[in-house]
Amino acid sequence: MTNLQTIRDFLRYAVSQFRLHELVHGHGTTSVIDEAAFLILEALHLPVDDINPWLDAKLTEAERQTVLSLISDRVTTRKPATYLLKKTYMHGIPFHVDERVIVPRSYIGELLIKGDIGSLLDDPSSVSKVLDVCTGSGCLAILAAMTFDDAEVDAIELSRDALAVAEKNVALHEMADRVRLLQGDLFKPVVKSRYDLIIANPPYVAQAEVDAFPPEYSAEPQMAHLGGSDGLDLVRRILREAPAHLNPQGILVCEIGTGRDMIDAEFPDLNLTWLDTEESVGEVFVLRP
Repeated sequence: MTNLQTIRDFLRYAVSQFRLHELVHGHGTTSVIDEAAFLILEALHLPVDDINPWLDAKLTEAERQTVLSLISDRVTTRKPATYLLKKTYMHGIPFHVDERVIVPRSYIGELLIKGDIGSLLDDPSSVSKVLDVCTGSGCLAILAAMTFDDAEVDAIELSRDALAVAEKNVALHEMADRVRLLQGDLFKPVVKSRYDLIIANPPYVAQAEVDAFPPEYSAEPQMAHLGGSDGLDLVRRILREAPAHLNPQGILVCEIGTGRDMIDAEFPDLNLTWLDTEESVGEVFVLRP
């Protein structure tokens, strides 16, 4: 591989290898070029937002070996680059990830960062209590704490392994005084509590889809994906249980994938508003009890 000298060389090589081996992308990046660029830049401790300024930079021998090893591991293990690097970003904000959690990529993150959720509330500045259900790596809970400066955030997760990752991220962002991590099944750890905002990105993939996952998605914890035979078992529970935990002007924001038609048919009397994001149409709803 002595012909590989610059970042441009390694980017071309990585893209060629990823395409040759028909890798699947969608874990923080959505294309072969984006994942190859992320892998190279993160491995070299360079800013991951734009590879173009670095294309002609030459790598040292140690750097070359590091990047080659990562490209090889990506091809042979089929694990997403985020797992190999133990790092991902949501809207430029870094988070630790490993195989104990799903790689964060929720549309709710965009809605929080851009202020869309705040605009749905009567008075965003008055938000004092937020709940994040199925928190996983804790990313949405942390983004909520960043969005609502005066809010205390409770984050619930059933998996103790996932909570250990969330603890790392809470410490990384120095949020221990704002984000409280709780282990348990949906609302059971906060049975008597009420919130101004509840956010939820539960498992919502149907069994048949999980069974057909490519290796990249199978590398993630199955419990973070599987939502029952039609994918909506937990969504139904959240719809039924969340209203008891909302303050009078509170709202629930929940991501459910492509199950809108089923939810609309099954809950015709609920006051649901469907939101679009840059990459989704009607995959997130807002409930006002």
